[in-house]
Amino acid sequence: MKILMLSWEYPPRVVGGISRVVYDLSHKLVKDGHDVTVITYRDGDVPYVENDDGVKVNRVDNFMIAPNNFIDWVMQLNFNMIARAGEIIAEQGNFDIIHAHDWLVAYAAKTLKVSFNTPMICTIHATEAGRNSGIRTDMQKYINDTEWMLTYEASEVIVNSNYMKSELQRLFGLPYEKINVVPNGVNLNSFNNIYRDYDFRRRFAMDNEKIILFMGRLVYEKGIQHLISAMPKILNSYHDTKLIIAGKGGMIDELRREADSLGISQKVYFAGYLNSKDVQKMYKCADVSVFPSTYEPFGIVAIEAMLAGTPVVVSDIGGLNEIVEHGVTGMKSYAGNPNSLADSILALLFDHKLADEVVKNAKAKVKAEYNWNKITSDTFFTYQKAICETMAERQAKQTAQENALKEQQKEKKVSKPSEITNLLSFKKRQAYA
Repeated sequence: MKILMLSWEYPPRVVGGISRVVYDLSHKLVKDGHDVTVITYRDGDVPYVENDDGVKVNRVDNFMIAPNNFIDWVMQLNFNMIARAGEIIAEQGNFDIIHAHDWLVAYAAKTLKVSFNTPMICTIHATEAGRNSGIRTDMQKYINDTEWMLTYEASEVIVNSNYMKSELQRLFGLPYEKINVVPNGVNLNSFNNIYRDYDFRRRFAMDNEKIILFMGRLVYEKGIQHLISAMPKILNSYHDTKLIIAGKGGMIDELRREADSLGISQKVYFAGYLNSKDVQKMYKCADVSVFPSTYEPFGIVAIEAMLAGTPVVVSDIGGLNEIVEHGVTGMKSYAGNPNSLADSILALLFDHKLADEVVKNAKAKVKAEYNWNKITSDTFFTYQKAICETMAERQAKQTAQENALKEQQKEKKVSKPSEITNLLSFKKRQAYA
């Protein structure tokens, strides 16, 4: 099958979780014998065209014309994606399916679908309403409406959790059967031969300090502010702890000020952005990984921590709530509640038997449910559904046109005798006159 994926991020460009999903999915599809082309944004000094272990990566610039705002920037990116896809189709023929990832490529996906009569599906990784706890500004409304348009135009929609399925039904009124739940996954070999590196660990904490790790973007919905608020209670019960915050984002100054105001700056370390190898090492060095989101459609970082063998604490919301079973594969806390967070973290720090048990159960769950063999198979099944639906729609349309033509021909045949009869009757009347 020839597959075209549209995504605004693809490694080495990593903005959020989409990049890793597109990378892992496209590579597994190629290993399964499919022809995969990815069109994405060119960020930095990377090649425009690249064969990435079989995945045909095509990167496009934005226009040289400076955009007025982010929406203009996205629209200009879509124009260039359409142009590049058109060139590829002219050279190599049409694709069997288009897979669009999130609203940022919605206009390119719709245009290519209509122009080349190609089935199109989309994955909605998160919603604007969910990220902002509602729609308040004109830009948020525009993005929300674009998300609706993309799901309307797609033959099938993929989401990564039952929570997201319910959210899309509520927001966009999508039919239940149109939404397919396919979770994100991780490479099960990611942490093979990766062990705790004590020299690396000493860059962030002393040997006697237990590392509480947050990994992710520093934005409001990730709930880091609640984790920092939980630290005084944690330190009061278990002084030898250190909070490591790994990631970048617009909240960093606000989070630093919060740590200062609580008097715990020396116990909170902002590690910044980590490359993939350092991320692996950091998970192995952590004693507890915490993901205190207030909105989280899935939570791939939690899956990574579970696979790495780090006990996890998560909020009881969204996809995280589905991934973790409290006291079995990790610990849960009430979303936005620092006191609840502290209790769950302290339970793992003090109870080594509990920590060992949840690590063992968590690894088993990740290997069974979040492996790319299963995820790719489920995604490919969705492709087949979309193709079959499109073929059925074409056939129905063709049949309707043929039936309409037959009706027209039938009406013409019926009308001819009437015309002849009228003509003879007219001539007969003239003869008697």
